[in-house]
Amino acid sequence: MRDLKDKTILITGASGNLGAATARAFAAQGARTVLIGRNPEALHRTQATLPAGTESLVISVDLLDSEQVTAMVEQVEGHFGAIQGLINIAGGFRMGPAIQDTTDADWNAMLDLNARTAFHCARAVVPKLLAAGQGTIVNVAARAALRGLGHMGPYCISKAAVVTLTETLADELKSNGIRVNCVLPGTLDTPQNRAAMPDQDPSNWVGLDALADVIVFLASDLSRGITGAAIPVYGRS
Repeated sequence: MRDLKDKTILITGASGNLGAATARAFAAQGARTVLIGRNPEALHRTQATLPAGTESLVISVDLLDSEQVTAMVEQVEGHFGAIQGLINIAGGFRMGPAIQDTTDADWNAMLDLNARTAFHCARAVVPKLLAAGQGTIVNVAARAALRGLGHMGPYCISKAAVVTLTETLADELKSNGIRVNCVLPGTLDTPQNRAAMPDQDPSNWVGLDALADVIVFLASDLSRGITGAAIPVYGRS
């Protein structure tokens, strides 16, 4: 994907399993990667796994603090110049009680981690993409965004919000050369999921590299005809 060479791609949640795999996938295509998260040590561990010669930047930031997010985007622009892509991976999952027993803290935790972080980053990056007249945003939602499930209400609702945010941005930006899509992964093959579900067959789950490849595709010119889409990535589950 030669169109990604020397492009500056912001990746939130870059210290996590999927974030690290996605950073490696973009770096393999010659992109400049900006690794964003809260834990600088974990971000540097991700950076150490990138191919030799990769241009990358580590920025520790609280994505729930909109002022920090704005400052982060300005730092990236000052370091690398124009921004070409934003990959919103930061998020989290938590089972919970039934809705009538859900606390404000339970509700806010999922909406903050999954929806507010993506909103803050998009709001800060979109003006830069508009100024350049091009760019891509890829958000990570979830299969659970499509159907409410018991004891997962705040999570399902927060991921549904990511889908709606994606569709809204795509509609607003479609005439400006900016594409916005999201992926809907099923169960990811991570060490944490293997430990939590030892009786299940992880070969049916979604490999991290496989999902990262879909994200890279959506950020590349190979998907130039796609915007406003929610792409299922379910593996064999």
